Formats: sequence, C-alpha cells, structure tokens
Amino acid sequence: MHLIYLSITVMAALADGYAAVLNFAGAESVEVVADRVRLSRSWMIPFGVLLATGAIGLLVGTAVPLLGQVAAIGLLLYFVCAVGAHVRARDTGVGGAIFFLVLAAGALVANLAYRGHW
Repeated sequence: MHLIYLSITVMAALADGYAAVLNFAGAESVEVVADRVRLSRSWMIPFGVLLATGAIGLLVGTAVPLLGQVAAIGLLLYFVCAVGAHVRARDTGVGGAIFFLVLAAGALVANLAYRGHW
C-alpha cells in the first residue's frame, strides 16, 4: 500500500507542479484555456500559486499526514471549480480538468487508505 500511496501522491504533485509552472510562465496553452472559459489571464499567477502550494503540500504530506490530506482536499476543490468553469462556459475541452480532478481525488483516497482512516 505504501508504494501505491507514494506513486499516486508523487504523480499528482508532479502534474500540479508542472501546471503551476505553466501558469507562472504564461504558457500559451494556459492562456488559450483561460480564454475558452472566459477567465481573465491576470488570474494565472494566483492559480499557479494555488497549484504549487497543493503540489508542495502533497509532498510534505508524506511526512505530515494531515497536511497531505488538506492539500489533496484543496486541490480537489480547485479542480471541481475548474470543471465547473468549463461547464459554465460550455467548453468541450474539459478533459484536462477532469484528469487533474481524478488525480487529486486519487491522492486523497490513497492518503486516507494508507493512513488507516478507512
């Protein structure tokens, strides 16, 4: 179980960290998505901070379990809102947000299962 927990957590942290870097760099792919969901590009840095904080929280959570759980819940809520933004804008390119949502949910479930909360 430990290997599954670490694998899912690290995978989610790497994906969210990569997304944060794209936000900080103002990558064209991020700007295109922001435009599709009618979101101001000025929100990309704050969203990058949220993603980076969540990624770091997941990694630190391997040593401080409660922090990992809180980070996973925060990322889960972030991506629920992201999916909602895509749905609100009637954007068919919601797959990326759903993928990240599933990763965040997986990290939370793996954390809770590994720590014996289930």
